[in-house]
Amino acid sequence: MDDSSCAENLSSQNRSASCNGSTAGGPEDAFKYFRGHTARCLEFAKQAKDKGRKIIGIYCEFTPRELILAAGAVPICLCGGSQSTISAAEEDLPNNLCPLIKSSYGYIKQGSCPFFEMAEAVVAETTCDGKKKMYELLSDRKKLHILELPQKPDQEQAYRHWLAEVKQLRDFLEELCSVKISDEKLRRSIRVLNSERSLRQKVYAYGAYNPPYLRGTEASLLAGRIAGMPSDEAAYKELLEALEKRRQNAQATAAGEAVRVLVTGVPMVTGAEKLLEIIEQAGGAVVAQENCTGIKPVAEPVAEDGDPIEAIARKYFALPCSCMTPNNRRLELLDELIELYKPQVVIDLVWQACHTYNVESLLVRKHLADKHGLSYLKIETDYSPSDREQIAMRVQALLEVANSGGSQVG
Repeated sequence: MDDSSCAENLSSQNRSASCNGSTAGGPEDAFKYFRGHTARCLEFAKQAKDKGRKIIGIYCEFTPRELILAAGAVPICLCGGSQSTISAAEEDLPNNLCPLIKSSYGYIKQGSCPFFEMAEAVVAETTCDGKKKMYELLSDRKKLHILELPQKPDQEQAYRHWLAEVKQLRDFLEELCSVKISDEKLRRSIRVLNSERSLRQKVYAYGAYNPPYLRGTEASLLAGRIAGMPSDEAAYKELLEALEKRRQNAQATAAGEAVRVLVTGVPMVTGAEKLLEIIEQAGGAVVAQENCTGIKPVAEPVAEDGDPIEAIARKYFALPCSCMTPNNRRLELLDELIELYKPQVVIDLVWQACHTYNVESLLVRKHLADKHGLSYLKIETDYSPSDREQIAMRVQALLEVANSGGSQVG
């Protein structure tokens, strides 16, 4: 659902969406749960708040949701995916700023984000200079806790600094929520989110078949705003049953000759999936999405043995974000996904003014060519639909070259 219509449409969506996760029929019915997930999240958050639980806004995968759940609070993603809120943001923010930042700020400025209005506090991180300064503009609206992320992933000293930051977050949440976050509470939340990660991985795996049994636009529905909602587990399991029926009935989601596409790069939050739509409309099959709204955050679980706070810190510090230097883990993850999902081409999505992903694209392109011999295309865009036709032409050309057995780098 478009974030710009969040306030107007969430209530009606929620009335029409079942909250128990039950589905009937095939995957199209099973995906209804996830298509109505934003409305479902709003209703869940309202009920939780009425029961005295704190609502905590977050913006990034580096924020450990396990700690928020262990505090008895509800973590809600506040990222914006709507073009319509950007003009309001540009009254305060530079025009040449990442659309994700502008959209997120815009719908808060407009007062059209009920999740932000409900939040007791916002946990933010220093992955991005633009977001880091945007947080300062929110500091008079909500209580903020900033996680300072070191950016040398191979240095133990950097991890130790991050561990201290995670412990400070625990202290902040304990005070905010008037609770003690015990090791047992942490282990319980680790198990809950590990189960969710495992279920999402199993769904994504239906893209690995040839031909695939999962569309990229379907897979994108799984990156919900709230982690660990109790109704999600049943919905995931029913979806897996429906996808298995789709496979057994040979109901592939793309033609056998469709070019297999791996999408990497920036996150595509709800409302900002135009690249996936363009690829599929052109006849391509998006078999895997490496980004933060796809496989990246669920590729590895949190260790369930040992010190839980250290296990949580280790897992999140290992996320292969382009803010890290060097970011070799992203290349390693791409290697794993290429082995599993067998793409024929890779499309690298970069939001305008996202400089770390933009510069890193050169390293990704070289790695894919040297190690895998894969065709590669970088798409730099924003949330506007104005360039859809231009992007479609470039994607179509890439798919045609791949179909002819050639290779292309663009």
